[in-house]
Amino acid sequence: MNSLGPKVTFAPSGRTIAVRPGTSLLDAAGRAKVPIRVRCGGKASCLMCKVKVPDQSGLAPMNHNERLKLGTLADEGIRLACQARVKGDVTAIIPEDPLKAAIRAQLAKQREEE
Repeated sequence: MNSLGPKVTFAPSGRTIAVRPGTSLLDAAGRAKVPIRVRCGGKASCLMCKVKVPDQSGLAPMNHNERLKLGTLADEGIRLACQARVKGDVTAIIPEDPLKAAIRAQLAKQREEE
């Protein structure tokens, strides 16, 4: 940690932002202009803000609600960006938007057929 606070890096964009300890990954992403889909306003009810955090040492432990919502995904390094609180430097991997992934797959299939 430096005097500016912990650094949050978002992959695959590579954007990094310094935040205050206790900031949620969702808030950090908003400040870094990294889009994370969310419908519930950060209340852990839509489960759209899932991110992968391979090394969670820079995050506060999961609260009961987040662990309950994620179930076995919690054991795979998945966190809810709206609930995960920063306490140190951390990297969060933002999954590809499902619609973009579907379009990319369809375009790849069309190229193979041509």
